[in-house]
Amino acid sequence: MKRALIIGASGGIGAAVAMALDARGVEVVGMSRSVNGLDVTDEASVAAHLGALEPGFDLILCATGALEIDGARPEKALSALSGKAMADQFAVNCIGPALVIKHGVRLLPARGRAVMAILSARVGSIGDNRLGGWYSYRAAKAAVNQVVHGAAIELGRSHADAICVALHPGTVATAFTAKYAGRHPTVSPDVAAGHLLGVIEGLSGADSGGFRDWRGDVVPW
Repeated sequence: MKRALIIGASGGIGAAVAMALDARGVEVVGMSRSVNGLDVTDEASVAAHLGALEPGFDLILCATGALEIDGARPEKALSALSGKAMADQFAVNCIGPALVIKHGVRLLPARGRAVMAILSARVGSIGDNRLGGWYSYRAAKAAVNQVVHGAAIELGRSHADAICVALHPGTVATAFTAKYAGRHPTVSPDVAAGHLLGVIEGLSGADSGGFRDWRGDVVPW
C-alpha cells in the first residue's frame, strides 16, 4: 500500500488508521468535517473535496458515522421512532458513504489492487439481529451494506482489481460508543486500526461486495 485516503480522519478510528499507515510509510490524505470542512451529507462538499485530489489511491476508507444525532438516542421501542431522527441517520450513515463511493471511484487506479472500505456495524446485520430496537441506526447500516454490495458489482466492471467492502470494526473505545458499550468488551482505536488494516491487507477479489468483521469473518446480511 502506497497511498491512502481516510474520510473521517479526525475521529477515533479514522485517526488511528491514519497514524498506523503513516508509521508504515504510506502517504496518507486525511479529510474530515472538523478539519477540512468535508460534509459527507452534502454532495457538493464531497464532490469539491474529492474532486480536488489526484487519482492513484490504493486505499479509500470511509470512517465516518454517528450513533446519536441532535440528541436522538437509539430507539428502544417503536414508540420512540422519529422520522427526522431516522432521516438524519440515513444521511450520515448511508447517504454520506454512498456519496464518498460515488466521487471516490475516479481516485482508484483502473488497474492494480485497490480497496474501497466503508465502516459499517454488526447491528446493521438483519440475520444477526436478535435483540430488536435501534431501528434507525440498524436500518441505515443495513442500507449502506446494500450500497457497498451494489457498488462492488459495478466497480468490478471498470476496475477489475478493486475490492469494495463493508467492515465492522468491533466495539471501539471512543466517544462514539462511550454511552452504549455497556458490558461489551472494547478495544482501543489503535488496536482496532491494526485489526482493520490486517483485514484490508488480507482481502482478495473474491471478497469484494462482502461484509466482514475485525477478525476477517463474514458477517451475515
